[in-house]
Amino acid sequence: MRVITGSARGRKLESPRGTDTRPTSEMVKEAVMSMIQFEIEGCSFLDLYAGCGQMGIEALSRGAHKCTFVDSSREACVLIRRNLEHTGFLPPSLVAQSDVQTWLRTARGPFDIAFIDPPYNQAVTAGFLERLAELMRDSGIILIECDNREDMPSTAGKLSLIREYKYGKTKIVRYEVQQL
Repeated sequence: MRVITGSARGRKLESPRGTDTRPTSEMVKEAVMSMIQFEIEGCSFLDLYAGCGQMGIEALSRGAHKCTFVDSSREACVLIRRNLEHTGFLPPSLVAQSDVQTWLRTARGPFDIAFIDPPYNQAVTAGFLERLAELMRDSGIILIECDNREDMPSTAGKLSLIREYKYGKTKIVRYEVQQL
């Protein structure tokens, strides 16, 4: 696993051992970054269920102003910090070891872009999305990586499902904050 482009291009990232964490494939990572390439520069990025932090680190390498990484695993958070140190992005980053649902209750935004990669078949509910939408800027984008058979709500509060992209067994769902 490596950083694809930007200021940390080519830097290798440590990946987790075992099967508890499923890192985003290089193909899907590149596709996601292409979807948001014009929104990344200067943004505040949120990486939920961050794993090894590769999505947030890729965003930082491409010009995100700061990134918040959230994962419940102590090992994952240690790994994220090591990857941030290796790529030189530790100072503009925050790593929170917390259950995502718990973190959302007390979190403060605003965020421009959120990437969510929960364990497959762990349903992302409309309530979860509504709370996340409260943390997003008015032009916010939320991207969810999930199994391509999962059904996602078409709306949730001020969020609207804009498009679904399928890559083999993986689906990326794009939501945008809509002005109410």
